Amino acid sequence: MGVDAAQAKTLFSVSKDTSRADLEKLFHSLIEENGQSLFRLAAGFTNSRADCDDLFQEMVLAIWQALPNFRAESSVRTYLFRIARNRAIAFLISRRKMQSEDETPLVADHRPDPQQQMEAKEKREELLNSVRRLPFAYRDVITLALEGLSYAEIADILGLSETNVGARLNRAKLALKPLLEKGK
Repeated sequence: MGVDAAQAKTLFSVSKDTSRADLEKLFHSLIEENGQSLFRLAAGFTNSRADCDDLFQEMVLAIWQALPNFRAESSVRTYLFRIARNRAIAFLISRRKMQSEDETPLVADHRPDPQQQMEAKEKREELLNSVRRLPFAYRDVITLALEGLSYAEIADILGLSETNVGARLNRAKLALKPLLEKGK
């Protein structure tokens, strides 16, 4: 049962006189006739079957809501596809907004996850235990270096030259390496 502009105009000539039953009959007829085409249109705007189904449902709902406003200035089919296309564009815009909101957290959490925190704690404990096994002269210099002090500051604290601090630090690192590997 094809519905042309003249039939639609007759049905909607006085919208208050159009019964809900007539409106439903026209709507079902239009969806039966154009449903596959509308579904293909929805598929052209989406990447998944689920999105296609969602968009098709939104198109059908938009057509139902707009049908009483049809003024027969174009064919019914043109009217349906204009509504469907506008709904598809709105659907894409809403999906893009949702994706950009999902991709951008409101507050970034820069803390490591519990697994990373535990691993870091274990590494610190392993390093501390290995440093404790070093001879005092090496332990002293490497402990200060691990605190972020410069060679000049370490030299001043220990009463050594910066060159001597550098040499002890290198020796301490060499002595520490096998201790850390043994701990693994």
